Amino acid sequence: MDGIVIINKEKGMTSRDVVNIAISKLNTRKIGHMGTLDPDATGVLVLAVNKALKISTEITAYDKEYIAEVTLGIDTDTLDITGNVLKKEIPRKVTKEEIESVLNSFLGKYIMEVPKYSAVKVNGKKLYEYARENKDVKLPIKEVYVNEIKLMGDICYYDDVTKFSFKCNVSKGTYIRSLIRDICKKLGISGTMSSLVRTKQGKFTISNAIKISDLSKDSKLISIKDVLDLPNIEVDDFLFKKIKNGSKLKNIYNYDKFCFVYKNKALAIYIVDKNNIDIIKPYKVFI
Repeated sequence: MDGIVIINKEKGMTSRDVVNIAISKLNTRKIGHMGTLDPDATGVLVLAVNKALKISTEITAYDKEYIAEVTLGIDTDTLDITGNVLKKEIPRKVTKEEIESVLNSFLGKYIMEVPKYSAVKVNGKKLYEYARENKDVKLPIKEVYVNEIKLMGDICYYDDVTKFSFKCNVSKGTYIRSLIRDICKKLGISGTMSSLVRTKQGKFTISNAIKISDLSKDSKLISIKDVLDLPNIEVDDFLFKKIKNGSKLKNIYNYDKFCFVYKNKALAIYIVDKNNIDIIKPYKVFI
């Protein structure tokens, strides 16, 4: 059993919780998730099973799509509604046009400060460990990309808070909590993330996801061949043996990176040898 399964993670579960349940249901310890979701976040969580773990780098690099809800009038230490409230105010009334203008200003390259409550490591220690110990640490700065962002629906006004939702498509490593913090800064209003749904990761959509409770040994996994967005080249028995042994081959192909397929199954990913462009070498082998 090798491949990918798309889980629609439920609220209140950690990504590791989902992996542990999958390990029990599929009776294999070789399972990992390809992109963490916070416990209160829901939606697409990609699990790689057995040999599919070898393509985790490719999967985690995919762009992701989210629907996020913002609550104005509240600041928290975790940048989401579950954190300790640092500030609470009755926000001024914002217009749809104002929010849309601010959202559009984040399109393209975005220089983002990582949240202090995150698993990013600084000097070998996770940021949330510094935060829990009340220790100051310089937060890393990352360059990420916002490919799309748009307001969804109407702004909801309450007595002391205002809420709105937006959809965004972002590059790997983007923290939506940080994006919301910076959106609120531009609006000049306190605000925090009050809900988050990951609706897509690469070509994996929430409509194709299943609940972890529905996962079983009979569940059909997406094959490695079908997961990879690479050219596929079918090989004969002679090439099969060479690739199985991890051999370098003459470069007679027009691709820098591609997948050899044998009997409709992914055999190996090959890349051009940087030291000799006339040679291709194995990058990931699945047998």
